[in-house]
Amino acid sequence: MDLSSDYMGLKLKNPLILSASPLTAQADNFKKIEDAGIAAIVMHSLFEEQIRYEANELEFHTFHGTETYAEALSYFPEPKEYVLGPEPYLEQIRKAKKSIKIPVIGSLNGYTPGGWTRYAKLMEDAGADALELNIYFLSTSVKVPGAEIERAYVELVKSVKAQVKIPLAVKLNPFFSSIAGLSKDLEAAGADGVVMFNRFYQPDIDIEKLAVVPNLDLSTYRMHRLPLRWIAILYGQLKMSLAATGGVLEAQDAVKMIMAGADAVMVCSTLLKNGIGYAATLLADMEKWMTDHGYASVSSMKGIMSQKSCPAPELFERANYLKVLGDYKGETTR
Repeated sequence: MDLSSDYMGLKLKNPLILSASPLTAQADNFKKIEDAGIAAIVMHSLFEEQIRYEANELEFHTFHGTETYAEALSYFPEPKEYVLGPEPYLEQIRKAKKSIKIPVIGSLNGYTPGGWTRYAKLMEDAGADALELNIYFLSTSVKVPGAEIERAYVELVKSVKAQVKIPLAVKLNPFFSSIAGLSKDLEAAGADGVVMFNRFYQPDIDIEKLAVVPNLDLSTYRMHRLPLRWIAILYGQLKMSLAATGGVLEAQDAVKMIMAGADAVMVCSTLLKNGIGYAATLLADMEKWMTDHGYASVSSMKGIMSQKSCPAPELFERANYLKVLGDYKGETTR
């Protein structure tokens, strides 16, 4: 059984990659992750705010003018909650490269062009085999058109790509008017892959304390359908690698992503819930499924359920949308 896969030119022993998570924050986990069978790791993200706080910029911009509206302070974590400086993060990359043989991918979460390029280069120098731009920018201004946001993404990729030689992936969010068009523009700008999809922070509100309540929910089964759909649409239309993340909890979920066209399948929540060793179970179950169904390699089933051969994907999508609504026979209100 050949489980090998190619992701942005990185030769992986199988398609499973540990996505950015707290599991890489501890050096003791690196060897455990590799021994469990994971083919590559994405380091937990380095946030530009963590570095900028050293110069007191974040604290100033966060708290300036908020004394009039005290409740607004609850939108931001206390400054002490930020991990300061890039050096501890870079040291984690160095430790990972010394302790494991699988590829180590740095994850950068920034918001200014200068910050992205500088720290991307530092990660490369620390030994990262590739970079993932985990772009977390949500425009809240009604004056900013969507095209301007897309241009910012493209220019960001160009600026980072000009500074590093290692492969570069962009972790997209699903809130664009044309995911396909933006993906193609990112490829033209130099991106070697896209990861679908980033999940934006979705806070709740405590109506008694008048406070914003941060929360982070682990992935659930149905979350895999969104990246599954878009990878199936984009497979064959792009030369760069496609990676799926979100809702991959069992081996069958990983198989679906590969059949849709994914070069790599990222996992996190299922390992946080079941332990790092569960990765070995995922791989064993995947190999058994492939054996039972006559697939000798990952490459032999990649993209077989994509829309590559569909002459009019838009009509295919709409036809299925109409069929789902027309066939629904759920409960009716009495």
